[in-house]
Amino acid sequence: MENLSIQDAGNAGSLNHIPPLANLVLQDTIERIFIEDVYADIPRGIFLVRGENVLLLGEIDLDKDDYIPEPYRKASAEEVHALRVRRDQLSRRSDKARQMKLQELGFEAEHSGEVLF
Repeated sequence: MENLSIQDAGNAGSLNHIPPLANLVLQDTIERIFIEDVYADIPRGIFLVRGENVLLLGEIDLDKDDYIPEPYRKASAEEVHALRVRRDQLSRRSDKARQMKLQELGFEAEHSGEVLF
């Protein structure tokens, strides 16, 4: 089988072999992360995708795959990681504030109940 390009929500790589159980081995995998108006391609190496997680397999247009929409610009992985950390911190703060407000109104926050074994 020749090398094919395969892509999911954030990873792309070369498909070298499809075993009988439909497990996929991706080689030279790259994770593309979009945050705000920047993106970064992070090399991840070899990926194994279990066959039970494969829903659809088909060809992609490599010309369209390389096209990045207008507002995005390429940045370093470190810059994108810093933006992701900042976004996650802001999200945690807003979640905590929302949970506190709900508790004031008499609601129990998610995952804060008593654990019973």
